Amino acid sequence: MTNQPAFQVELQPGLKPAVISTSGPDRPGVSAEFFTVLARHGVQLLDVSQTDFRGRMMLAALVGMDPHSLTQVERELRDGLWEYGQRVNIETHAEARAVSRPRSTHVLVALGNPVSAEAISRLGAELAAVGANIDAIRGVAQYPVTGLEFRITMPDYTPGDAQELRKRLAELSGELGVDVAMEHAGLHRRAKRLVCFDCDSTLITGEVIEMLAAHAGREAEVAEVTARAMRGELDFEESLRERVKALAGLDASVIDRVAADIELTPGARTTIRTLNSLGYRTAVVSGGFIQVLEDLAADLELDYVRANTLEIEDGKLTGRVIGKVVDRKAKADFLAEFAADSGLALSQTVAVGDGANDIDMISRAGLGIAFNAKPALKEVADASVNFPFLDEVLYILGIPREEIDSSDAAAGIDTRRPL
Repeated sequence: MTNQPAFQVELQPGLKPAVISTSGPDRPGVSAEFFTVLARHGVQLLDVSQTDFRGRMMLAALVGMDPHSLTQVERELRDGLWEYGQRVNIETHAEARAVSRPRSTHVLVALGNPVSAEAISRLGAELAAVGANIDAIRGVAQYPVTGLEFRITMPDYTPGDAQELRKRLAELSGELGVDVAMEHAGLHRRAKRLVCFDCDSTLITGEVIEMLAAHAGREAEVAEVTARAMRGELDFEESLRERVKALAGLDASVIDRVAADIELTPGARTTIRTLNSLGYRTAVVSGGFIQVLEDLAADLELDYVRANTLEIEDGKLTGRVIGKVVDRKAKADFLAEFAADSGLALSQTVAVGDGANDIDMISRAGLGIAFNAKPALKEVADASVNFPFLDEVLYILGIPREEIDSSDAAAGIDTRRPL
C-alpha cells in the first residue's frame, strides 16, 4: 500500500483558492463573526480547522472566493474581529493550495515525565532524516505523564518501511527517558476493540505466588524462581509447579488474605473503567491463581479472566495446580479465544504484559505493549512503557486525558490523586 496522493478540490466557476485565518483570545462570537463576513461575499468553504490552546484560538479556512472581493473581505474581517482581539491573515499565493489534508501513514505517541524540548527535537530530527513529515501534533495527557501525539507521513510508504525508524526510535527512547509508541494511522488504529492484560506486575503491582509464599516463610526462595522464569531462563510450567510446592499445607484461608492485600497498578482502575465505557472488551490472563483473582475481575467488570487453579483438599493447599497450566502458549491461545468469542480479528486486539511468558500473546496481538518489561519482551513488543502508570495504554490508543477526566467527572469520579 502506498500513501494516496492528495486530490484537487473542485472550486465553483470564477473562484480562486485562499487560506483565511484569524488568531487571538478564545471568546464567544469569534467564529460567528468570521463566517458571517464570508457568507456576505458568497465564499465557498473547502476545509476548516479551529483549535484552542490554553485560551488562545486559531481559526483557519481553505476557501474559494472571488479574487476581486479580497480587499473588502479582509477589511470587514479586521473590522468585525477587532473588538475580539483577533489578528486576521489571508494567503492567496502558493501557500493556499486547494488540496486535501495530508493522509498520515503513522501515529507516534511520546510519553514522559518530563518531556523536554530536546527530546522532541531529537525525535523530529529522526523523522526528518527518513523524510517523514509531521502533519499535526496534539497533547493527549498532562498527568501522570506528559503525552504528545504526532501524526506523521512516511514518504512513498509501503509495509515494512518503518521498521528501521521504529528501531531507532526505540534506541532514542532509552537515551531520552521518554516512552515512544508508533503504529499505523487510520481505521486500523481505531479498530482495536479488545485489550488483554497480564496480571502480576502489570494489572497489579505484586506477584501473587510470592504473596502466598510469604505466608509459608518461603518468599525469597520463590521470588528468585519467579524472576528467572520471567526472564525466560526457566520453563514456566516447570517453574510454576516447583513454586506451588512451597505452598503445600497452607490453610486455604490464606487465599482471602492475599486477595485483600492485592494492590492495583496506578491507573489500572481508570484504564479498565474507561475501556469498558467505550465498549472495549477487557480481559486478564494470568500465570497466577483464579481463586485470588476472581473477585478482583468481578470488581473491575472484566469480560474474561483466565488463571491457574490451586488444588485444595480438606481446607489446605496441596502444593499442586489443577488442569492445564496458563503458560506462554496458553496466554496467546486465550487471546485468540477471546477475540473469536467477541467476533473480532486478532488485528483488533491489544495485549499488555511484562514477562517472557507474555511473548507469544504480545506477538500475536494487533498491538503488543510491554509494560515495565523484561528485555526479552521489549524486543518483540510494538510499544514499550517504562513509567509505572497503566493509563499510558489509553494514551497509546489515542484516548486523551481530558476525555477520560470529563467522563469521570460526569460520573462523579475524581481520579486525580497525589502520586
